[in-house]
This record gives sequence, C-alpha cells and structure tokens, in this order.
Amino acid sequence: MKKKNWIIVAILAVILAAGGILYRFYYPKKLMLLKSEFVFTELIRLKSTAVKNQGGSNTCWAYSGNSFLEAEMIRMGKTPVAISPLYTVRKAYLERARNYLRLHGGLKLNEGGQLHDVMQILRLHGAMPRAAYTGIKAGKSSGNFKRLRAVLNSALSSMVKNRELNSGWEQNIEVLMDDNLGKIPVNFDYQGKSYTARSFADQVIGIDPDQYIHIASVTTAPQYKTFVFLIPDNWSFSQFYNLPMEELTAVIDRALIKGFTVACTIDISEPGFSWPYGIAYVPQKSASDMTGEEKSTQFIRPQPERKVDAMERQSAFDAWQTTDDHALHIIGLVKDQNGKEYYVAKNSWGRGNAFQGFIYLTKEYVRYKSTALMLHKDALSSALKNKLAIH
Repeated sequence: MKKKNWIIVAILAVILAAGGILYRFYYPKKLMLLKSEFVFTELIRLKSTAVKNQGGSNTCWAYSGNSFLEAEMIRMGKTPVAISPLYTVRKAYLERARNYLRLHGGLKLNEGGQLHDVMQILRLHGAMPRAAYTGIKAGKSSGNFKRLRAVLNSALSSMVKNRELNSGWEQNIEVLMDDNLGKIPVNFDYQGKSYTARSFADQVIGIDPDQYIHIASVTTAPQYKTFVFLIPDNWSFSQFYNLPMEELTAVIDRALIKGFTVACTIDISEPGFSWPYGIAYVPQKSASDMTGEEKSTQFIRPQPERKVDAMERQSAFDAWQTTDDHALHIIGLVKDQNGKEYYVAKNSWGRGNAFQGFIYLTKEYVRYKSTALMLHKDALSSALKNKLAIH
C-alpha cells in the first residue's frame, strides 16, 4: 500500500477510536446527568435476562416476546436461556406467507408482528437458543431484512399473479430466507445434549402457549369479550380480550404483585416519549404551547400529566395517532419523588440510554398509548378470570 494511503488509513483509525472513546465515556455520562433530578424508589423489580439489541430490524415483538418467555422461565424456577428472536421471526415469515397466499396477496408482508406471534411460533415450530441460530449469515454483521422483504414480496406476488402454486413453493421461500438469514440447523447442541427446535421448546423452555392471554382495549367491541383486533400486524387475525381502558393498569399491577411480568405493544411516536432520557408520560401541554424552558426540562424532572379518557384513547387509535409501532417488556414498578408510579420496561435497543436500556412509563401513558398486553392467565385476579370465562 502506498505511503499516502497508509496515512489516510491511520487518520481514519484515530478518528474512529476517538469517536468510540467519546461515546463510551462522554455520551453515557451526559445521559446519566440528564436523569439526575428523578429520584425513583423501587416498589417491584422482577428478574429478567440481559437487554438485547434488535439493530435496524422491525422485530421488537420477537425480542420483547422472547424476553418475556425468558422471564417466565425464571419465574418457573428454570435457568433462563437467551432464545433466538430471529428463529421466531423467520418462522413467522413462513406462516405470514401462507396467509398472504390464502388471501391472494391481500396482506402486508414484512418482519413486523404481534406478541402473540411468539406464542404461535413456539406452539407450531418450537424455539432455539440464540447461540444455535443468530439469523445472521457468516461474514455479515446483521440480517438483511431490507433485501429479504423485497425478494419475498416479489416471489409471493408472482405466485398470486400467476394464480398457480406448485407443491414446492414453501421450499422456495425457505431458500430465499437461507440466502438472507442463514440456514436453520436441524439439530444443535445445548449443554452437552442434542436438540431439535421442537424438543428444545418442550424440554428446556417448557412453556405452554395455551396458558397465555392477550388483552386490548377498544370502545368498538363488547367489553370482557374476545374480538379480532384489526391492526396491520395482526396478520394471523388472532383474538384479544377487550377490557375497559382504566383496567389495563390494574391488570399490570396485579400481575407484577403476583410475580408475573407483562409484555406490551405501545405507541412511541409521542412527544412525551424519549428514548435517550428513558421517560414516557402524557404532557399536560402540547409542544406548541410549551415554553423553551418547559421543552428543555420535560424529561429531566417529573412533570404534571393530562388525564385521558377512553374516547380520547379510541379517537387517537382511529386517527392512526396511536399505532402498534413498538413492543416492550414490563418487569417492575417504581415511584418518583412526588409519589407518581411508573412501570419499568425493558427495551430491545441496546443499553445506550439514561437507564441502560430500560424505560420508565407513567401509568397514564400506558393507559393512553398501549395497544395490547400479553401475560399468563394466572396473573389475573380470580374475579376478572371469571368475568372473562377463563379457566
């Protein structure tokens, strides 16, 4: 290599190293300072596994859903294992492709999904440890979902257009996923024993998907009954129990008190949500009505909140202001120095925020902006189980 090129490479290396140092030492410290006026007292903190990072993929549902499964293993007295979220995503792609063809192309096809998809894939296809299947091809740093979406949509839309399915269409889809996410091993070793995805789910994870329920809250369906929740990512047209808005947080509270964590989907596009600060609340004022001082401090210290009712919640959903754009795993409850309670939610964007990968959600924010909950049916009170006819 020419001397000039060596110099350029050396300069770039110094810049990258300096950037890494600044991020590691300066940026995290800056974030820590931003939360310094919050004083949280821990009320409940249930055990969970380490924070993961979904990268640039739209697979939060698989990360949060599998985080929930891992916490369930802990609750059940098992040693938790890091479950492969990309195995779950890949098998969900296959099931989604089936529905896409059954509906003659009338279904959105991407890596998005709902928390119940984790249970459905566990039921149909089992699970794998992350060490056995990463969903990343050798030599690559991440899964190529952008390309995968394009090739799958092209292949499936051609099948619909030609109005003919050959017997090997599923194998053809598997080959496309192999090319982008790597092949799934038929057998793998875990702690000195050989497993398949089915035997690993049954013998190691040991969770029965039929013991888990899914809850939503709308004003357009009968309360305390099941209904098909019409949201884009409910591609399986699964049913949810419909509860009044004010009961959502009561369900979460009861679950946490009884030692059960809760997975939830929630809208994070709100001005009251901040990932860097790790705080989510319902601002009393709109952004346009805030002063410069109010804007600059809205996530630094506890703030007053606007109260929301069921009609406002429904209106936001109907106007697409509330969407199921993210999934979180609720593992605890705290209160701030003013006595307001917040849920502690584990995120899947790594540890690069003020709370090392966790977010503190006010109860008002959850009542307003959550779209669905997933939890074990035994986390419900006896009275609510009877009302929902759950046995």
